[in-house]
Amino acid sequence: MLKLRNTLTRQPEEFKPLENNTVRMYACGPTVYDYGHIGNFRTFVAVDILRRYLKYLGYEVRHIMNITDVDDKIIRGMKESGKGLREYTEFYTQEFLRDSASLGILPPDTMPRATDHIAEMIELMQRLTDAGHTYLSDGSLYFRIGSFPGYGRLSGLKIEGNQAGARVDVDEYEKADARDFVLWKATKEEGEPSWASPFGEGRPGWHLECSAMSMKYLGESFDLHCGGVDLIFPHHENEIAQSEGATKRPFVRTWFHVEFLLSEGAKMAKSAGNFYTVRQLISQGYDAMAIRYLLLSVPYSTQLNFMLDGIRAAESSLERLRNFRRRVSDFEGKAVSHNRVEEIVARTREKFEAAMNNDLNTAEALAALFDMRRDVNTAMDEGEFGAEDKENVLELIARIDSVFGIMGEEKQEMLDPEIDALIEERNQSRRSRNFRRADEIRDDLAERGIILEDTPQGTKWKRK
Repeated sequence: MLKLRNTLTRQPEEFKPLENNTVRMYACGPTVYDYGHIGNFRTFVAVDILRRYLKYLGYEVRHIMNITDVDDKIIRGMKESGKGLREYTEFYTQEFLRDSASLGILPPDTMPRATDHIAEMIELMQRLTDAGHTYLSDGSLYFRIGSFPGYGRLSGLKIEGNQAGARVDVDEYEKADARDFVLWKATKEEGEPSWASPFGEGRPGWHLECSAMSMKYLGESFDLHCGGVDLIFPHHENEIAQSEGATKRPFVRTWFHVEFLLSEGAKMAKSAGNFYTVRQLISQGYDAMAIRYLLLSVPYSTQLNFMLDGIRAAESSLERLRNFRRRVSDFEGKAVSHNRVEEIVARTREKFEAAMNNDLNTAEALAALFDMRRDVNTAMDEGEFGAEDKENVLELIARIDSVFGIMGEEKQEMLDPEIDALIEERNQSRRSRNFRRADEIRDDLAERGIILEDTPQGTKWKRK
């Protein structure tokens, strides 16, 4: 039984889809004005883990993630670049997808762009206007939060002190200060992207986009809405107000928010020298799957301190898991099973699922996998392991990794006869005193994960 902490109620709740076995899930995607940084990708990895675990449990998942391709930051960047809006945002959209793929993040089922859904946003604004929730000022259309009694229940913000007429015109604001927010922004500068509407020439505000797109693809009420904790206020609070203000129905049942990421113990900032993009880390030689491992190693609801040393530690942990899988995969023995291993497999599955059902406690779920590694290795060392045990262990590793997505496919870079042939060539090179060639072979094998050991009984090899 999966329990998730619902931001709306501030309580862990048993998760059940609204309809049958299908989970309708929306995640706030990137605003495509720059490369994504690791703070962004902590959220995207956590959402990916949630989606994968829902599928592990047997649910059909319909996953929608938007692309915000018009807002204040994008317009500033577009003007500085001299490119058109679509050309500018398409570049960063594709770069985001490349970074996501490098981290093993599954693509969403649908990835709508804001600028392709202006008609749906206009329709939503018309419904809000008809219901008395909006007003025009200086050519822009605003949502009057005083018209929506439930405003503030997601963030816990109290709005008693809100002054009539106090409003905010920008797409993002920092202060925990409830203001009437903009739905449609009047065109103010030449060259600014704009569209015709019954409310005048302009463009949508940031908050309007997600309500219009999520309800188009998932319906007026759906199961899960995901994002970082930085989106709780004002973005998600405003989504609830404008969605429920229009439909008079509950918007989302469960709100799933991922905690902040610190970098080297502080808020990430370019000026502090602790700002990292995914592509930057990969170009510096860090394993992309180790970055993913580090991002998921701490439960999503707990703040994560991202450190470069942590990636190296993650690489070592990941290599231990891969070596374990390789050792099991390489096992050759009788087609028997042992009660000892059957109990290890059953215990591991139970501990993994218990951890994940407890609000996606990925730290405990990883611990269950490492416990299995230790116990199975001991059983193999003591001769209590058979071919049937091998299949059961490999099957469970694959099931668990269908959620974690960190181990990848087993890559057998070299066949054993090829290794033996190179070792023999190296031995002949040493006998003929061609030490340069002997060293080349040793170095080549090392780069391919093969370690040589010269012993009195001859040269032995092992995989890293």
